[in-house]
Amino acid sequence: MKEQFERIMDRWQELSAAIGEPEVIASQEQYQRLLKERAVLVPQVEAWERYLQLQQHLSEAEEMLRDPELRGMAEEEQKRLTIQLVEAEGELRLLLLPRDPDDDRSVILEIRPSAGGEESALFAADLCRMYEHYAQRRGYRFEPVSISDTELGGLKSAVIAVSGSDAYARFKFESGVHRVQRVPVTEASGRKQTSTCTVAVLPEAEDIDLVIDPKELRIDTYRASGHGGQYINRTDSAVRITHLPTGLVATCQDQKSQLKNREQAMKVLRSRLMEKMRSEADAAYAQRRRLQVGTGDRSERIRTYNFHEGRVTDHRIGLTLYRIDDIMNGDLDELVDALRAAEQAELLRQSGI
Repeated sequence: MKEQFERIMDRWQELSAAIGEPEVIASQEQYQRLLKERAVLVPQVEAWERYLQLQQHLSEAEEMLRDPELRGMAEEEQKRLTIQLVEAEGELRLLLLPRDPDDDRSVILEIRPSAGGEESALFAADLCRMYEHYAQRRGYRFEPVSISDTELGGLKSAVIAVSGSDAYARFKFESGVHRVQRVPVTEASGRKQTSTCTVAVLPEAEDIDLVIDPKELRIDTYRASGHGGQYINRTDSAVRITHLPTGLVATCQDQKSQLKNREQAMKVLRSRLMEKMRSEADAAYAQRRRLQVGTGDRSERIRTYNFHEGRVTDHRIGLTLYRIDDIMNGDLDELVDALRAAEQAELLRQSGI
């Protein structure tokens, strides 16, 4: 571990020196690239410097043990610093784990009802509101791109752009089948029903990630449709973009401006294309998509929301929380933090750090 952090510190010094060179400053592209690389190293550099400082303080406390008059105070200081040093070592190990390159990206969030008919559509709307509230709590921008609602206030489908510096790091754990168990408002007999929705989370592609030939696009405009739910804006400027080589389609009807709708649709299309290209490079596009959202069957689920018992259970880590109202109001941090911790523990086990 020491050698790894010494290499990181060497690279930090190289970058710091290079950024100050006149020829680098003159090249904005190179300057920004070096700044971005150095910014990624900041947490590791700061943690390593704190660790070295703790080691120095511990060494000084051990020296004080030789003085009878200071021994009592030195023993307490030694205990405190030893605990802090162990905690710092754990932080350093986590910082050496391979980092998901997409964690800092914004995301495209797709929500669709699956098994359960109208109740599934109503739950899709509940999930959409839950994610909107969560985005607000985290300070992210939540922009509906394409919303299709039902007469009872449910959702046939929803595509949302969630913008924030670490949005993918927080939302990526939401991909999969979400199961709800409750008495539907459409159920006159009061019987509990189980329904599902699928959620897919794609990292938002940037312009530099891939270049799309305009000749490969077909762009259609049409009037926005729907029943006037809270997300829809009825305009004549809805946009549908089709990528002819792949057949991928992205639509946006939520913005008042046709230009804004086109920009949002291109954002979604670019992200879907990037996901497809990456996955096909691994010869696993269909499998990855299936693993992410499954078939939507009730038996496939990452999380269950049981309203009768007031609980939410994440089946991937066996965590059950009895505060479903808070969670449906967007208080997802406890769930997400637990999932991130489990992911880090597994990476530590695999890497042997």
